[in-house]
Amino acid sequence: MRLSRRIALATGIALGLSTAFGSVASAQENINMIAIDGYPDRAMWVKEFSGFFIPRVNEELAKSGDYKITWQEAYGGQIVKPRGVLEGIKLGLGDIGIVTTIFHNSSLPSQGISAVTPFVSADARIVAKAVDEIAKEFPQMGAELAGENQVYLATGVVLDTYQMFSKTPINSLADLEGKKVAGAGYNLRYLEGINGAAGVRGGLPNFYNMVQTGVVDAAMLWPEAAKTFKIAEVAPYMLKADLGAVNSKTVTVNADVWAKLPDAVKDVLQ
Repeated sequence: MRLSRRIALATGIALGLSTAFGSVASAQENINMIAIDGYPDRAMWVKEFSGFFIPRVNEELAKSGDYKITWQEAYGGQIVKPRGVLEGIKLGLGDIGIVTTIFHNSSLPSQGISAVTPFVSADARIVAKAVDEIAKEFPQMGAELAGENQVYLATGVVLDTYQMFSKTPINSLADLEGKKVAGAGYNLRYLEGINGAAGVRGGLPNFYNMVQTGVVDAAMLWPEAAKTFKIAEVAPYMLKADLGAVNSKTVTVNADVWAKLPDAVKDVLQ
């Protein structure tokens, strides 16, 4: 009889512990987030976001075990095109994403600070640190994104210093006189002062065709992009102009999504 009672007691304790541990395990809250960018996953900044930022967030959240994010990553036009990330996050098509700010001069003017700063540094690390410090000190950057229903997280990527890639050999910026040059927007200001040079606005995915079909004679970009997007195939001559590194990628979160996130998750994302 005593043995039966002991077995029953042991069984009860085991069931109680099992229930307790089960409650702890089930206490973890799962959060679904859609991450977007219009550029394909071969783009340098998308690789960094997917291969470093997201795993790092997961790693930090796993330390407490209270929250877990289940990511749905949608790049390369699955949800939005390169110029559509700002609008996509604003409308809730994505929860978090990489906004190419250089496309949005009117909506996000302060994000173009490095593109319009004379003699900006060619060192991407210096520019990235400076822009993040400016964003912390001056509320305008955050306010501009708030107007687009978004919260500023960080300067996602500062691009390597711009160089010139041309169909024909160029030895100096003067060789661009009378030429048409592809650029993203704000950076076309770098052509000011070059006699007869005309800037043609475009994006990395279409620079190749723009050069190949003769819409432009040259393109303004950085070496990694020239390789990744194969632009060097049609514009094989590079002028090392060191025009400057610019902040053109900002990681943002939909403001409605942000408001619902636990503080612990916000701390990790920031």
